[in-house]
This record gives sequence, structure tokens and C-alpha cells, in this order.
Amino acid sequence: MTTEDAPDTGSAPGASGARPRPYPVVLHLDGAPCLVVGAGPVAARKVQGLLDAGATVTVVAPDIGPDLRSLVDAGPGPCGVVAVQVRPYAPPEAADYRLVIAATGDRDVDGRVAADAVAGGSLVNLAGTPDGGVRDAPAAGTVLLPAVHRAGTVTVAVSTDGTGPALARWLRDRVAAGMDHDDVATLAALVGAARAELLADGGPAPEWDPALDRVAPLVADGRIDEARELLGGLLGTTGHGPLRAGPP
Repeated sequence: MTTEDAPDTGSAPGASGARPRPYPVVLHLDGAPCLVVGAGPVAARKVQGLLDAGATVTVVAPDIGPDLRSLVDAGPGPCGVVAVQVRPYAPPEAADYRLVIAATGDRDVDGRVAADAVAGGSLVNLAGTPDGGVRDAPAAGTVLLPAVHRAGTVTVAVSTDGTGPALARWLRDRVAAGMDHDDVATLAALVGAARAELLADGGPAPEWDPALDRVAPLVADGRIDEARELLGGLLGTTGHGPLRAGPP
């Protein structure tokens, strides 16, 4: 997230003593050491997400499930790398990683992993618990992993504070169904180029919403050059920045 992101428009927590709401962030993990403890289907999905983020992933588990085995056998992908160690978790190793995911399904083991991670200042997610570990593990440092959809450089993430992962996925799919992947990716590239020029010039922040309201329909119609020219005129830029939609 950046300073230009809009503030939370939801209702503020009441004064009835309800627990604070999680703070949503986007993590850059390119090259970061990450640990996944567990090797079942859930762990395999988490490993895939970390690899897509470019992380250096270590998996620790006494047995390797077929989903993770297939992922490892496929060889290194274009981003992150994974190494599997077939053994039990060895406390306090979770403290040595940037992000830790405990996905053994064993409450005692996952709790030990989470405690070690938090003690060492690592972020940790308990994938096998209903709320991602926010209630059971020490709160500081525990993270929830939302349901995600990507379109170019745009990421849409839906979270239910860990109370309903199925609902998060259901909402994510419906938001994604209302988005045209190529249009969103192209619009993001246009905006990124214009914003880079504005930042280089050091001018005041423009009114983005009215500009996007006029430019987005042109992108949807495939009139990309017109969209670029109009956006440049509305924002006071040349509109000739590079158009790169980025990875899907």
C-alpha cells in the first residue's frame, strides 16, 4: 500500500470492547527467506503463493504429500525457489525467517511454530486454524492470508478477518468476475506511467477519480492511444510513458 491509498470507509470499531481489526498490507517477499511447516494440500497452496512472490521457501515436514511433491518435481519456476527438508520441526528455527506458515494441522506443533516465530520477530500465519491464529497465537506478528485475484499489477484481496475463508473466496470470485483482466491491467499501466511522470515533476497530487472515470471507458473500448492522450491532458503529463501491463 502507498500513501495515496484511500482510507478505510467501513464503520469504526465500537466502544464495546471488540478486538482491534487487522491492518491490511501487501508484502514484497522477493528473495525473502520463508518457512512452511507442513506438507499437505494446504501447505502446498501456501508454497505456491510464496514462490509466485519470489520468496526463498524452506519446507519442513516428516512426510511430503503428493501435491507438494508434484510442485517440487516440476522444478524451479520463474520466481522463487523451494527446498524441502523431510524431518520434524526443530524449535526455535521459525525465528530465523521473514514469514512463517504453520500448516501441519497439529495444534501443538503449529502453536510451537507460531510462538517461536513471534518471539523472533517473524510474521506468522497458522493456516490450520479457523482465524489464521489471531486468537490462539500471540497477536503481534500473526497475519491473515486473504483470498486474492490479480490483474497485471492490480491485486484484489478479500479477507473476513479469518472468520470465513469460504466467504472470502466466494466474494473474491465475484469481484473478479466483474473485472476485465486485460482492461484493468492496461489501465494500471497507464496510471503507473502517468504517476511516475507526476512524481518526477514534483507537482501537486491531481484529482484521480474524475480522470479515471473518463479514461476507463476508453480502455474498455480498446481505444488505448486515446485513453493515454486524455489521461495525459487531464493530469498535465505528456501521456507518453511506457505501457507495460506487467505479469498477469
